Amino acid sequence: MSLQTSENQQALGKILDMTRFIAIAILILHFYYYCYGAFRQWGLTHEVTDRLMGNIHNTGLFTSLIRSKLIALGFLVISMLGVRGKKDEALDHKTALIHIIFGSVAYFISYIVLSLSFTVTFKAAIYMIITSSGFLLVLTGGTFFSRIIKDKLNNDIFNRENETFPQEERLLENEYSINLPARYRLKNKVRNSWLNFINPFRGLLVVGIPGAGKSYFVIRHIISQHIEKGFTMFVYDFKFPDLSVIAYNHWLKSKGKSGKPLQFFYINFDDLNRSHRCNALDPSAMLDITDASESARTILLGLNREWIKKQGDFFIESPINFLTAIIWYLRKYNDGEFCTLPHVIELMQADYDSLFTLLRTEKEIEVLINPFINAYLNDVMEQLEGQIASAKVAMARLASPQLYYVLSGNDFTLDINNPDDPKVVCMGNNPQKIQIYGAVLSLYVNRLVKQVNQKGKIKSSLIFDEFPTIYLNGIDSLIATARSNKVATCLGVQDFSQMRKDYGREQADVIVNITGNIVSGQVVGDTARSLSERFGKIMQDRVSYSINSGDTSISKSKQLESAIPPSKIAGLSSGEFVGMVADDPTQKIAQKVFHCEIINDHEALKAEEDAYKPIPEVRSVTNAMVQRNFMQIRQDIQDIISSEMERLLDDPAQRHLVIKK
Repeated sequence: MSLQTSENQQALGKILDMTRFIAIAILILHFYYYCYGAFRQWGLTHEVTDRLMGNIHNTGLFTSLIRSKLIALGFLVISMLGVRGKKDEALDHKTALIHIIFGSVAYFISYIVLSLSFTVTFKAAIYMIITSSGFLLVLTGGTFFSRIIKDKLNNDIFNRENETFPQEERLLENEYSINLPARYRLKNKVRNSWLNFINPFRGLLVVGIPGAGKSYFVIRHIISQHIEKGFTMFVYDFKFPDLSVIAYNHWLKSKGKSGKPLQFFYINFDDLNRSHRCNALDPSAMLDITDASESARTILLGLNREWIKKQGDFFIESPINFLTAIIWYLRKYNDGEFCTLPHVIELMQADYDSLFTLLRTEKEIEVLINPFINAYLNDVMEQLEGQIASAKVAMARLASPQLYYVLSGNDFTLDINNPDDPKVVCMGNNPQKIQIYGAVLSLYVNRLVKQVNQKGKIKSSLIFDEFPTIYLNGIDSLIATARSNKVATCLGVQDFSQMRKDYGREQADVIVNITGNIVSGQVVGDTARSLSERFGKIMQDRVSYSINSGDTSISKSKQLESAIPPSKIAGLSSGEFVGMVADDPTQKIAQKVFHCEIINDHEALKAEEDAYKPIPEVRSVTNAMVQRNFMQIRQDIQDIISSEMERLLDDPAQRHLVIKK
C-alpha cells in the first residue's frame, strides 16, 4: 500500500513539473514573439524558429499581448495546486499574498516598458526582466501557500478554549433554590448560564482567598433569596455588621409577605446598644446531661483550639467533665433559674470546699466529680490543679461585664425555625477579638444547631462567614442529617488548609467531602489540586506536528484531561468561580460542573446599599447597668453557696456532704 502511494506521488510530481515547464515555455515564446527585433539584433533568430513561431501564431496564442501571458500564468497556477513544500511555522498567508500581488502587478504592467522611447534591445531586456521577476514572485508566493501550517500551535498558549465545556444554561427554580446568573466561555464564544443550587439542604461550601468575592458574589445572594423565600435564618457575621445589614434590610422588605412574620434579632458584644440578649445555656433547651456535656466541650475547645486535635486525652477530657458538672448543677438548681454562662464562670472560681460541697448534692453528676473530690480529699493537689486549672483559667478570660450582660438576658430563644416563633438571628464577631468572641459564639451556634435540627420545624438557612473562626462540634453530622429537617447550611472558608489547622485534618476532610454543593474562587496549593480532582476530566483535542526536510506530519487525537486544572483555579479573577452543584431526584442537572463569572449588577447593588437602613438600637445601655448586672451575677453565686451550705449544715442527713479542709 505504501509503495503504491509513493508511486502515485512520484507520478503526480512529474505531471506538475511538466505543467510548470509548459508555463515557462509559453513565456519564452511570448518573449521571442513580442521582442523579436531585439532577438534578431542579438543574433538569436533562425529560419526554423521563425517558421515554428508562424505556425504557433496561427493557433491564436499571440492574438493579444495579454493572452499568452494569461495562459502561461494559468499553467503556473495549475502546477502549484499539488505542490507540497516543507512546512514552516514562520510563514503566514500575509507573506504569500504579498508575493503574489506584487508578482502579478509586475507581470501584467511590464508591457508599459515596450511603449517607451528607448532602443529595441534595452526595452526588450527590461521587459523580460520585469515580467520574469513577476512570474517568479507569483511562483514563490504559491509555494509559500503550500508551506503554511494551517493549525497554528501557538494560537491558544494557555489552552483556554480547549478547556471549556458546556454548562447549565437553564434557570431551574424551586421554593428552596438559590439561582445566580452567570456567563461562561465555550470555545471562542461567551454564553449566558445559571448556577442553580436547587438542593441547598445538601450543604454549600464557599471557598476563596480574601478578595475572591465570596460574600459579594455568593453569600449576600443566599441571604437575600432565602429571606425572600421565607426561610428562617442564622447568620454568623465575622465582620459585623456587613452581612447583618444585608439580612436586616431584606428582612424589612419581606415582612408580612407570607406565613407567620419573621422576627429579627442580633448579638453584638462591641456595641451593647445594638445587641439583643440571649442565654446560650437556656435551661428549657437543656433536656439532659448530654446537652451540658456538648456545651462544655464546645466552649472549652473554642477557647483552646489546639485541644481539638487532642480530644480523648486525660487532661483534655477532665476539664470538660468538670465544666459539664457545673453546668448541669446550675441547670438542676432551682429549675435552672441561674443556668447561664456568667453564673457558670463565677461558680467555677469558688473555693474548693464550697464548690465540691455543692456539686456533691447533685446525684446525676456524682460520677463526673468523684475523681476531683477524691484528689482534693487525698491532697493530690498537683493532679487536681492539672485537671481543673486549665478550665478555670480559660473560662476566666470570659469574665467581662459586657459578655455577662449579653449572655444573661432572655430577649429571644435559639429555636429559630420554631413554627410558632420564626426568627432571623445575626451574631457578630470582631476580627480583633476572635479567640474570646469566637468561643462564646461557638456555644451559641452549638445550642442553636441542636434545636434547629429537629423534626416538625420549618425551613431554615444557616450561614457561616469565615467558618473556621468558630468551633462547631458535629458540623459534619449536621450536613449529613439536617437535609430531612429542611436545614440548609452554607460554610464560607478561605482555604482547606485553614480548616485543617482549626478543626484537624480528619474532621476538615469530612466536612469538605460531605458537602454536595461547592463554589470556589481563587485558591492555590492543595485546595486547588483537590478541587481539580473533584471536578473530573473532559475530552480535549491534542495536535502534534513533525516537520523534517522532506515532509510534515500532523497528528490529531483526543485525550481525557482535567476539566479545570489547578493552575486555572489558582489564577481566577475576582467574581470568577468554579464548582459543582448537587441536583434533586425531581430536577436532574446533567451539567453539574461550572467555570463561570457570576454576574452582579454593580450599579444596582451600590444603589441598594446606599438605601440600606442601619441596624437600629435595641435599648440604651449605660455602663452602670452593665456593672450592676455583673455584680448581681457574682452576688447570685454567693447567695447560692451561702444558702446551700446553711441548708446542708442544718440537715443531719446531708451534713456529711459538707467538705471542710
